[in-house]
Amino acid sequence: MPESPSPVTDKVSFPSLDELFQENQRLQQENDQLKQALYSQSKQTSSFAQHEEGSSPDSCLTVIVLGASGDLAKKKTFPALFALYKSQLLPKKVNIIGYARSHMSTDQFRQRVHHQKYSKEEQQAFIDRCIYFTGAYDSDEAFSELNALCNKLETGCSKANRLFYLAIPPTVFLASARGIRQHAMSQTGWNRVVVEKPFGSDFATAALMGSSLMRHFNEEHIYRIDHYLGKEMVQNLSVLRFANSIFEPIWNGRHIQLVTITFKESIGTAGRGGYFDQFGIIRDVMQNHLIQILSLVAMEQPASLNASDVSDEKVKVLRCIAPATKDQIVIGQYSASSDGSSPGYLDDKGVPDTSLTPTYALAVLFIKNSRWDGVPFILKCGKGLDSSKAEIRIQFRRPPGDLYGGISGTVSPSPNELVIRVQPDEAIYLKLMTKQPGLAGDEKLHQTELDLTYKKRFEHIKAGLPDAYERLILDVVRGDHSLFVRNDELLASWAIFTPILHRLEQEKVKPIIYAFGSRGPKEADMLAAKMGFQRNPEYSYRLA
Repeated sequence: MPESPSPVTDKVSFPSLDELFQENQRLQQENDQLKQALYSQSKQTSSFAQHEEGSSPDSCLTVIVLGASGDLAKKKTFPALFALYKSQLLPKKVNIIGYARSHMSTDQFRQRVHHQKYSKEEQQAFIDRCIYFTGAYDSDEAFSELNALCNKLETGCSKANRLFYLAIPPTVFLASARGIRQHAMSQTGWNRVVVEKPFGSDFATAALMGSSLMRHFNEEHIYRIDHYLGKEMVQNLSVLRFANSIFEPIWNGRHIQLVTITFKESIGTAGRGGYFDQFGIIRDVMQNHLIQILSLVAMEQPASLNASDVSDEKVKVLRCIAPATKDQIVIGQYSASSDGSSPGYLDDKGVPDTSLTPTYALAVLFIKNSRWDGVPFILKCGKGLDSSKAEIRIQFRRPPGDLYGGISGTVSPSPNELVIRVQPDEAIYLKLMTKQPGLAGDEKLHQTELDLTYKKRFEHIKAGLPDAYERLILDVVRGDHSLFVRNDELLASWAIFTPILHRLEQEKVKPIIYAFGSRGPKEADMLAAKMGFQRNPEYSYRLA
């Protein structure tokens, strides 16, 4: 049977925030010491050799996907690897090994790897490079045999690089890491380990997982994937901010009223309720995807585009965010749709009838620094809503004086908004007030936009924008950490949400019920409005 991820379920008591930050600092010191030790070792064994752009022609790459029989590998990892291979972005000498506990032949595995979008002939060269290996994640013997298989495939390569992709449940992360470190490392090239979320269920479990993982690997060789960082428009944030001089002078609380970061899905948990119920929407989306976007919107300009410089600035701004409080959060859970065609969350198989797990959350966060003091950052995410989209809205303050308010029945101008549409239909547009054309003799205002719609502006890119996983896996091959989550980033984000998560669970707070297919709880809109968010019900963005 295909493997499905199973989350960490052990409950860990939560210490005070001061104790947590002290623990964070201790872990960083431990990591620095480990890094130095591994660096010294690498000079002797070359086990952690750094990536060289000018690699020798007889070098090779072996990609080992642990959890190869699972849905994540089938739907995301293997299609991304094929796309990179098809675009000739992987080394010529590349092999793909699928590793999992499930018993299947290499032929059966290749059928799973086959991408329905392309013909067998188009994929044959890639499929021929795919091999399946059955093994347990805690078996020394299995990892030794895996190493022997890699060595056989790498025969004739002077530099054998290995990429280990852990598409596995967090319960077997550490056993797999130990097996890789002790038995399956390349001795002639670099070794890199990709880890998928969830990275713990709160600060304490994340800290434990991080410190345990770093006992086997250097932080520099761990790539924690948050696939939202690989999305084109999220990558565009730093370019938009720091490569356009018009934005920097107004990118602060003196000109910006508030920021909203939204993730909406029109689908429900769709049979994954048993898995989702152990996490909820805050852990599944808000603590990772949305907080990472927030850090890119709010951080200071880094010293360079080097991964460590970017992460340093992200950590600085995350540590300025006060933990979320109960009066600044709204949680909800969807019920059946009004017409009864879509079931409610509690109707999903595997979800307990008494579940209080939120499928919707809106949280208001404040950044305590000179740039953003007093500016609400509204994060909202949910399932079973009226549409599917992810976007960032930078809402600017109204112009002083209200010159046009009330003239000839015209309402006060709506605030300018810079909108970055992450998905679908990637776009950047700036909402402006303009005079409605005509000879009526009045000054009636109309809200419109300066629009950069990617499909129109970059229509020469026939294949469309690359999938986030393609970008991220390519960056791992290149040794670029810029779009990955560093351990101290992870802990800083958990410090923001762990107190409120524990409080909601300890007090058994009931989520507000909203109908499947609706906007979500009306109380969420009320809290956003209280923070100053303004919607123009007459405005509708028209896709160019």
